[in-house]
Amino acid sequence: MINQLYNTSLTLLTDLYQLTMAYGYWKAGKAEQEAVFNLYFRKHPFQGGFTIACGLSSVIDYLNDYRFSDEDLVYVGSITGNDGEKLFEPGFLDYLKNIEFACSIDAIPEGTAVFPNEPLLRIKGPILQCQLLETPLLNLINFQSLIATKAARMRLVAREDTLLEFGLRRAQGPDGGVTASRAAYIGGFDATSNVIAGKLYDIPVKGTHAHSWVMSFDSELESFETYAQYMPNNVTLLVDTYDSLNGVRHAIKTGYRLRERGYDLGGIRLDSGDLAYLSIEARKLLDDAGFEKTNIVASNDLDEHIMDSLKIQGAKIDVWGIGTKLVTAYDQPALGGVYKLAAIRLESGEWDYKLKLSEQAIKVSTPGIQQVRRFKDRDGFLSDMIFNIETPVTGKATMVDPYDFTRNRSFPENTSFEDLLVPIFAKGYLVYRLPSVHDTRSRVQEQLSNFHKGIKRFVHPHTYPVGLEKGLFDMKTGLILKLRAANES
Repeated sequence: MINQLYNTSLTLLTDLYQLTMAYGYWKAGKAEQEAVFNLYFRKHPFQGGFTIACGLSSVIDYLNDYRFSDEDLVYVGSITGNDGEKLFEPGFLDYLKNIEFACSIDAIPEGTAVFPNEPLLRIKGPILQCQLLETPLLNLINFQSLIATKAARMRLVAREDTLLEFGLRRAQGPDGGVTASRAAYIGGFDATSNVIAGKLYDIPVKGTHAHSWVMSFDSELESFETYAQYMPNNVTLLVDTYDSLNGVRHAIKTGYRLRERGYDLGGIRLDSGDLAYLSIEARKLLDDAGFEKTNIVASNDLDEHIMDSLKIQGAKIDVWGIGTKLVTAYDQPALGGVYKLAAIRLESGEWDYKLKLSEQAIKVSTPGIQQVRRFKDRDGFLSDMIFNIETPVTGKATMVDPYDFTRNRSFPENTSFEDLLVPIFAKGYLVYRLPSVHDTRSRVQEQLSNFHKGIKRFVHPHTYPVGLEKGLFDMKTGLILKLRAANES
């Protein structure tokens, strides 16, 4: 079944209600009506102060091959309703068979630091097609952005240390493992143990041996020396199978023999016990034996909080191997991105702006064909303003906090800025050149370097200012009042 999944069209990577709505649009004669949807999230993950956009590469791959195969349509045609009768008539299946992707998509590039309510993707096109893309786009963006953010937080703690992603064995299935490896690399990791991810995405791969290797020999020292004999240029020895510090001593003996052959002991790995104490003691043993350049690698259910604690304790760890709590986003396993209709084109050619109401202010959507403008000065980023591109910002820009309209700020006309959403697809044609995964990884660090340190702290981070352009805020407020009045009558 795994092979069948990855050798088949992924067009049906969607929820049934997307197809039922598409059918409804088709029956109502609305299938080709132009619409705009925005994909965004409402809260930062991990109670943090930033999120890293990731997954656009997968979106492009998905849309480049967007078509309903004959096999897909046979299956869709077999789906039945509550009465046992088929849900979709043959004419609708013919429509899907002949559908040609025609949407225009603008997106914030991968590796960009983003904030709640900012559209990561803006989708414009026939409403039926836009609707069908909701589930797959959320699936592709949510998880990868979550993992890239988690990785970036770990990079902040590690600083110049090496970060290795070791999560494939604990990942949520093959796709979860592969996409997590890529997202972790983008977020700031240096390498992965995941070989297929290395092949697919040109990510460096690292790894040595497990406890089973040590246990398969009569002694730990014999296992180390045998490994070093056959793999002398890749020797990091796992020392905690029996007794960690004795394991370090055995590794040192192996290191001497390696030097006789012209090689060196690359590292030792600690996978259990008191990592602060053991790393300090191991460093003493290694340094006293002349192995000052031998790395100490630590693993064992690490995350950014444990790493920070170990740093405070003075742990002598050079390389961090992180698996479960990274690739599963252990403390928050979902980003919570949403996909909302923001405008529909009327027969007159004008836009009819749309908004979802809610008793919760955070769940009230924002109308408009949105763009995000990031203001900056020589010291870094100042603020992000969401505006409607149908009413371009001219002169002084005024931004309003959507949750506290008494808070606003203005930017002079000469303030430097960057509009974050860039064209990806234009009426179905790819117009974007995707950067390499290495350039995207560098973008993350460049982005984070331009934010105030308070935004990057883990406990009660500073809130980076994001708001609505005054005209968009007024339009949203007016639409809220209009809809509430209409629904009260």
